[in-house]
Amino acid sequence: MIKEVAIGFTIGIFTALLGSYLFITFFTTFDISSGIRMIKEYGYLGKIITLGTLLDLGVFTILLKRNKEFMARGVILAVIVLAISTLIV
Repeated sequence: MIKEVAIGFTIGIFTALLGSYLFITFFTTFDISSGIRMIKEYGYLGKIITLGTLLDLGVFTILLKRNKEFMARGVILAVIVLAISTLIV
């Protein structure tokens, strides 16, 4: 049970990072390293992380359809941790 939640948490974090990477790549003119630096300088890093977590919605839905409730709980835990981290950043 705890192992499945940890796997879901890891999937949620990596999916959010992938979503942030895709947003920076497709919707800005920066490459990833200078993009993160500029976005952090302007104070938009929390907003980019939040946009990246939109992919977690799809992962959550897929996990629920496959009856992986504990992994879905891990994804929700990752979203909560990322939401709290955006308040700090």
